Amino acid sequence: MDEILKQQRAYFQSGATLSVSFRIAMLKKLLATVNKYEKEIGEALTADLGKSDFEGFMCETGLVRSEISYMIKHVKHYAKKKTVYTPITQFASRSYKKPCPYGNVLIMSPWNYPFLLTMDPLADAIAAGNTVAVKPSAYSPATSAVIKKIITECFDPEYVAVVTGGRKENAALLEKKFDLVFFTGSQSVGKEVLRHTAETLTPAVLELGGKSPCIVDCSAKVELATKRIVFGKFLNCGQTCVAPDYILCHENVKDELIRELRKQIKKQYGENPLNNPDYGRIVNQRHFDRIKGLIDPNKAVIGGKWNEDTLQIAPTVLSDVTWDDAVMQEEIFGPVLPILTYSDISQVYTMLSDRPKPLALYIFAEDKMVIRDVTQRCRYGGGCVNDCVIHLATSNMGFGGVGESGMGSYHGKTGFDAFSHTKSILDKKTWMDLPMRYQPYKRGLYGKLLHFFLR
Repeated sequence: MDEILKQQRAYFQSGATLSVSFRIAMLKKLLATVNKYEKEIGEALTADLGKSDFEGFMCETGLVRSEISYMIKHVKHYAKKKTVYTPITQFASRSYKKPCPYGNVLIMSPWNYPFLLTMDPLADAIAAGNTVAVKPSAYSPATSAVIKKIITECFDPEYVAVVTGGRKENAALLEKKFDLVFFTGSQSVGKEVLRHTAETLTPAVLELGGKSPCIVDCSAKVELATKRIVFGKFLNCGQTCVAPDYILCHENVKDELIRELRKQIKKQYGENPLNNPDYGRIVNQRHFDRIKGLIDPNKAVIGGKWNEDTLQIAPTVLSDVTWDDAVMQEEIFGPVLPILTYSDISQVYTMLSDRPKPLALYIFAEDKMVIRDVTQRCRYGGGCVNDCVIHLATSNMGFGGVGESGMGSYHGKTGFDAFSHTKSILDKKTWMDLPMRYQPYKRGLYGKLLHFFLR
């Protein structure tokens, strides 16, 4: 690790990564190599998480291709310096903002979307002109191996390098001095990352998680809402950082909601989801046991079954859940969907106000006043109106959390900015020099001019 960082520091200091044409060439090379190994990527995602080839491309490889293509198209514009207004008091001069790469950055990615959440920030970091050390998760070894294969084929380690391993390697990397650390993962590990970066005053972008609520108002189109909720919640077996963690539904639509959820689960996953070849599995035994322990059999109105041998848990819905239940004490990160109710939308604001700010929030409603108030009054990273999850599948909006669910965001222009420091520069001309700022101060005319201009 020391040797990699030493080489990358020297390479960055050489200025090799600063040319926009170089960045574009590297992004094109990365895109071509991702396309080359598309089949292997899909097979690795199936091996690690049981994802079907369709889901693997839709939710990972395809989105990576889209982000890289977007950066190739826009990086030239993003990297330009931007002239801004200069106050008359600074006459004669020009003011501009110049985006510059941080330098040597570390990207630490998780296991749940191991390809997407490694390669998306990597594309943004390359576009911004950095060198990169990539640390994929040990819990998704097949995908990590493909990532290493792609990056090794594309880049010299002095530019982009992959470090594999587990907690020991994570801890060792965090002891090193990088110019920026980009971390995606759990809140508990995110706190450790922040502790380490604080010691060296290293900026960090943290993409964490939390209990993302899904509000179903009495004005919602329940049949359509459940169709979209089932897709978003049980995608990747619920192992999605922005999956609806629980439903807050109006008490008047609860029974209809459960009926439609049952229909949609059967329609999308079949009579027995555990036999569905396109339904994945929990990543490992530890997470399987944890999720299984959150299921109260007395409150399971849909599902509640599992297969120990395949580490699969069927889509499960819990009713009559309270805030004191075990399933409401932590982020579920699995295919278990609790339902809580409210009688008035004002109760929702009270329920959520004192709880940790989630990464996502979803509101299903036709009442525009309810939609306006929810999106304005609730604090969360991002979300959807009348859909869920898909807000992150675009390069035109930043994706990130707030408060306990993270800091900083990325994707597209926001991702370029995340891996860049914008310098503010004033270029003062030398053909004249206004005398009023110099001592000895002449308070008469100059004093009046200062009061006139600085108002």
